[in-house]
Amino acid sequence: MFRKLIAPLGGVVLSMLIAVPVSAQSVAGPYLAARSAAIQNDYAQAADYFTRALTRDPGNVELMDNALVAHLALGRLDRALPIAQAMEAIGQTSQVTQLVLTADMIIREDYAQLLEGEADGQRIGPLVDGLVRAWARMGTGNVSDALVQFDTIAQQQGLQAFALFHKAMALASVGDFEGADAIFAADATRSVLQTRRGVLARVEILSQLDREDEALELIQTMFAGSTDPEIDAVIAKLAEDAPMPFTHVNTVRHGFAEVFFTVAAALRGEAGPEYTVLYAQMARILRPDHVDAILLTADLFEALGQYDISIDVLKAVPATHPAYHAAELGRAAALRRSGKPEAAIEVLEQLARSHGNLATVQSALGDALRQQDRFDEAIVAYDKALEIAESAGGSNWFLLYARAISHERTDNWEQAEADFRAALELNPGQPQVLNYLGYSLVEKQIKLEEALEMIEEAVAASPDSGYIIDSLGWALYRLGRYQEAVPHMERAVELMAVDPIVNDHLGDVYWAVGRYREAEFQWSRALSFVDQAETVEDVNPDRIRRKLEVGLDEVLAEEGAAPLAVATD
Repeated sequence: MFRKLIAPLGGVVLSMLIAVPVSAQSVAGPYLAARSAAIQNDYAQAADYFTRALTRDPGNVELMDNALVAHLALGRLDRALPIAQAMEAIGQTSQVTQLVLTADMIIREDYAQLLEGEADGQRIGPLVDGLVRAWARMGTGNVSDALVQFDTIAQQQGLQAFALFHKAMALASVGDFEGADAIFAADATRSVLQTRRGVLARVEILSQLDREDEALELIQTMFAGSTDPEIDAVIAKLAEDAPMPFTHVNTVRHGFAEVFFTVAAALRGEAGPEYTVLYAQMARILRPDHVDAILLTADLFEALGQYDISIDVLKAVPATHPAYHAAELGRAAALRRSGKPEAAIEVLEQLARSHGNLATVQSALGDALRQQDRFDEAIVAYDKALEIAESAGGSNWFLLYARAISHERTDNWEQAEADFRAALELNPGQPQVLNYLGYSLVEKQIKLEEALEMIEEAVAASPDSGYIIDSLGWALYRLGRYQEAVPHMERAVELMAVDPIVNDHLGDVYWAVGRYREAEFQWSRALSFVDQAETVEDVNPDRIRRKLEVGLDEVLAEEGAAPLAVATD
C-alpha cells in the first residue's frame, strides 16, 4: 500500500525537463527524495521528505496521503493526526486517514463520535468498522447492544471467528467469564483456539472460573513439547492453584487495540508487510505494552529490510517479560541481517547468561558464531543446546547437522561424520544432511560410491537445488565419470548462474572431457564472481588464475594430485 499510494514519476521527470514554476521546482527535490525512500520502505526518510514537500505545497493531497502513511507506519500518531484532520477538512479521506482519526477518537474516548458515522457506510473495512463500533458500545456502557453487534458481525461470511473471539474478550473484560468460556467451548471448528493468543486467553478465563485442571490440560495439549518460557510460566502459575488474572483485555481501549492486532495477525502472510504494519502499529499506539503487537511489528519491519527500526521496536519488551528471550532473538537476527554480526553475537551471549537453559538461545548463538567462522565456540553452544534438548526427552537433527559442519570446519572429521549420521537417523532422507555428508566424502575422496548414493537421494528430494545438483556432478567427476558429470554441472550453473564455485566446477568438468575453450570461459566467469573483499569458501581465485594460465592437468601435477583419469569398468 505504501508504494501504491505514490503516483508514477513520469510527470515529475517531464516537468523537470521543461520550464517549471519556481514553486514546483521547490517541491520536486523533496518529493523525489521521499519517493525514493518510500520505494525502499525507508519510512523515516520518507516521512521527513514528504513533510518537507508539504511545507512548500500544503494543499497537495498526494503528499498528505504519503506523509500520513509514513508517519503511521512509524507509530507517530502525533504527527499523523494534523495531516489526517487537514485531509478530512477538505473532504479527501482515505483508509489510512480513517485509521488515524479512529485512533484519536479512541484515545479521547469519544465513543459517540465513533458511532456517529455508522449510517454513512464503510470507514476502514467491514471487519474493523464492525468491531470498532461494538467496542464503542462497550465504551458507552451499552454491553447488550455491543453483544448484538458482535453477533451481527459473526453472521457475515468469513468473519465469525473474529467476532466470537472479540465477543468473548468483551464478556471477560466485564467479568462474565462463564459467558466468555461458553463461546470458546461452543466453537466446534476450534477456530478461535487456533491462535496462541486465543489459547492463553482461554487459559486465563478458565483459571478465573477456578478450573485450573482444565486450563492445565488445555495448555499442555495445545503446546505439547514446548520449551517456551511464557508457556512454562503459565503452567507454573496454574500449579499454584490460585486464580490467574485476566490480562488480555482489561479495558475498552485494550479491546480496540486487540481489534487492530487481530487484523494485523490475520493479514500477516496474506498482505504485504508495508500494509500490515499500519494495523500492527495501531495496536501499539492504543496499547504500548501489547508485547505480541511489538513482536509482530518488529517482524514486519525486518521483512521490509528496516532492521534498525525492528531493533528499536524490540527494545520495548521489558527484561522481566516471559517473551523477552523472543525479543532478543529477534534483535540478534535483525543485527545479523543489517551487517552487524558481532553485535548480534554480543546480544546472544548476554541472553545465554540470562536464558542459557533454553535450547533455542544456545542454538541461535551457535549459528551466529558458526557464520563468523568461530567454529570452536559454536561447537560449545551446540553442545549445550543438544544437552538441553536431550534432557527434555528429545533431540534435534538440525543441531546435530550444524555441529557436524562446525566439526568438519575444524578438521575433526570423525566427530563430524558421527553427527551427520546421527542427524540422518533422526531425519532419514534429509537432503541438506545427505548433500553435505556426501559432498564432504567426495572432497575427501573416501567412500565415493556411498557418497554418490547419498547425493543422488538428495537430488531426488530436492531436484531444483543448484548446490545439491552441483554435488552430484562433482561426485561423478571425482569418480572419473566425466561425461556423466557434464549435464548435471550444466544444470547446476543454470540454477546458480553467478556462483563462483559451481562455475569453477563446470570448468573442471569441461576440461576433463576435452572442451578446453569452454573450460577457460567458465573459469573466467567463476573468477569474475569472486568478491575479492570477502572470503569465499571452497573457491581459490589464485588457483583459478593458474588454471587459466597452464590448464587443469598442469595444476594437478603441480599440486601432486593424481592426473585426470576416466573411470573404467
